[in-house]
Amino acid sequence: MSTDNVFKALSSTPRRRILAYLSKSPLTAGEIADRFDISKPAISKHLSILLASGLVQEEKKGLYVTYSLVEENVANALMSFLSEVCSLNRYTQDESADSDALSEPAQEASEGKQDALATIVEKS
Repeated sequence: MSTDNVFKALSSTPRRRILAYLSKSPLTAGEIADRFDISKPAISKHLSILLASGLVQEEKKGLYVTYSLVEENVANALMSFLSEVCSLNRYTQDESADSDALSEPAQEASEGKQDALATIVEKS
């Protein structure tokens, strides 16, 4: 699962909507297509990109292929990206600075981010 493939997958509104639908329950390609006003070949292309990114998996059930969200991969990809660009270390007190640590609102925001990330990890 490459970061580039994940963000390519997330760059499209229809693909983000597909992920949202799959977060509720697994669906067949036909069930996904019924929720959109675009062609079935376009849905198939979107599903191929989501599969290549590792955000979605497929399972053959009889005559149908069911697609489901791989929540762990979604959480890991986003957490990996966030840890690269939003390092909480940047917001901690510098040793050379005086005791002027994070402001109270900044501390609360930082704690909120950590809580949100922990919730995502727990769900996966």
